[in-house]
Amino acid sequence: MVEVFKTNIKNLGNSKKILSTLNDVFPFLKVNFDLSDCDNILRVEGETVEAEKIMLLIKDKGFECEVLD
Repeated sequence: MVEVFKTNIKNLGNSKKILSTLNDVFPFLKVNFDLSDCDNILRVEGETVEAEKIMLLIKDKGFECEVLD
């Protein structure tokens, strides 16, 4: 399963912090950012992707995150 999120994370430093946190909490998922995209895409791939938990975790870090339709 692949889930794609729109974020307001715009720089490499912040994206690395979020990736580190996501890897700690969800070690079984493959996560990456595409900051060159206008929606600052976070792509998450795995057997199951808990979108709500991912969005809450990112929002708790002070960033916006929503599932991209």
